[in-house]
Amino acid sequence: MVAGWSHHFVSKRKYHFIIPGNDEWNKPLNEGAFDLQTHLLHGLIHCNGFGHLICINGIEGGSKYICGREIMDLWDRICTTLHARQITVEDSSRKHMMDLRLLYGVAYGHCWFGKWGYRFCRGSFGVKEHDYERAMDILSSLELDQLIDDFSITNGCTHIEQMIHHYRDMSETNLVTIRDLLRFMLEHKPTVPTARYSTRISWSGKKLAFPTAIKRCSLKLSTRFSLRKSPLVKDYPTKCRKFSNVAANLDSRWPVRRLEHVAEVIVEALKEKRAVNDGCSSGMTRQEARDAARLHIGDTGLIDHVLKVMNNVVVGNYIVRRAVNRSTKVLEYTIHDCKSSKEAYLSKVPELIQAHTAVKLAAQMILYSKHFVKEWPFRDEDDDSLRFICRLTMSSIDLNSDSSCDFPPREYIVVPLYATIGDLKIAIQHAMRETYFVMEKLLVTEILDMEGLQDEEVLFGIIESGRELWVRGFGLDLENDLRYEGGTEKWTVKCKCGARDDDGERMVACDICETWQHTRCSGIEETEAVPRLFVCDACCSSLAPVQTQCSFTYNYDSHQGPLMLPHMPEVDMGLLYCK
Repeated sequence: MVAGWSHHFVSKRKYHFIIPGNDEWNKPLNEGAFDLQTHLLHGLIHCNGFGHLICINGIEGGSKYICGREIMDLWDRICTTLHARQITVEDSSRKHMMDLRLLYGVAYGHCWFGKWGYRFCRGSFGVKEHDYERAMDILSSLELDQLIDDFSITNGCTHIEQMIHHYRDMSETNLVTIRDLLRFMLEHKPTVPTARYSTRISWSGKKLAFPTAIKRCSLKLSTRFSLRKSPLVKDYPTKCRKFSNVAANLDSRWPVRRLEHVAEVIVEALKEKRAVNDGCSSGMTRQEARDAARLHIGDTGLIDHVLKVMNNVVVGNYIVRRAVNRSTKVLEYTIHDCKSSKEAYLSKVPELIQAHTAVKLAAQMILYSKHFVKEWPFRDEDDDSLRFICRLTMSSIDLNSDSSCDFPPREYIVVPLYATIGDLKIAIQHAMRETYFVMEKLLVTEILDMEGLQDEEVLFGIIESGRELWVRGFGLDLENDLRYEGGTEKWTVKCKCGARDDDGERMVACDICETWQHTRCSGIEETEAVPRLFVCDACCSSLAPVQTQCSFTYNYDSHQGPLMLPHMPEVDMGLLYCK
């Protein structure tokens, strides 16, 4: 819980807020209770106003009565009432096998906790806020039509196209991007069947209606049933067939050559329609295609017979497809330039590799971003008190004792309306002493920009309430063992990914320079144990300079797809900004 806040001074008091699980209500809390992840709610707030939401468990986490949203509403009200300043949360929540920070990030542009004002705090492996936002923009702007087209050359992915068509048919608005699709799926409420009533005869002879038992159907089951039974969803084959082969297998009274001629006429009409629309692939409805073919062919029965089988067929150098236009909800025929399957696949491979790599990297950036924070802004309320934001600057003697000292965050001080400058100094001194161990002997000597004023002068009229003040003092106990949240030992994080502080990920220290870096960035897998002796790349180079310079790249395997190296984000980030 100190990840990212290791430089903060240790506060004297911290308060745990726990709602135990349903089976723990009558059991006494012991020391081990603080380490449990089964509480319905466990939050911690330090006396300086900083805190952490440690865990929350709703219905799916074991709660019998309270859902996660209601628990979060309660926690948010607690923090607001107690005037919390910053509350962090590590979002590792999952729904089945899906990380919610990825699902909600793509659908809404923020994590699930974002509903309550939690925003990006810090990322692991050197991920910055602009990387996180860029990654969400890439994923959320993926167009569904492009996804369908990309999956069309991949075997066994027809269910993805079916799912997209299914939800498009259900939606009253156009679903263009994957953000539109996910948001609709998350907000769609399954319809509950109307209760059926059975007639019973009561003891008095009157007829009474009793509702029969209704099985509750989940959205997941409803969706599967619809995909399997709905007549609106067609099973689009991924492979196209030559129309001549299709015509040869038809049980038709017309010869194959006449069927091919009608197909060629329809393709020419579609080509003319596309040319009129400046090269765009514009579709024709069944009636439009039928009318265009009748200009050259008088047998309408023959035309209808051909139109019935014109779907994913190859005619000449074109593929004819039939699909429902998502805007008009009308069946349309379209043509697409045709190459052989192998040529089409090979021509798309470089583009698909780059797109797949960027998408995979963007998803990884979001998964690396799991620390979020909510900040309550400073409020100067309209009452008979003066409020100030006070920051402490140490004397030169204190600075010489610890040159790496990070000063504490800003403290909020409240004094009566007619308090004097001396009263303000005492209030600051008392607040600092009561909050931090290292400040138990702090003595405030002066307030910057007010050095020429006497302690007896009244603040009202001299300084405006709500200002930020710098205070000078001495007596900071930098030898205290309870100094920093990160401990008394001096340690340095300098990883090749750009991380400069503990981000909660597994790290290893070099046995020569004692610099900490991520095990993953050092080539140590998560399943591997940390070696007893570890020397970082910089020390290895200084001890034995390498003859050849290695570089980290993306390797492509035809069977497994692009292989992403998760370390070196400072190199990988460039892929997110390629146009």
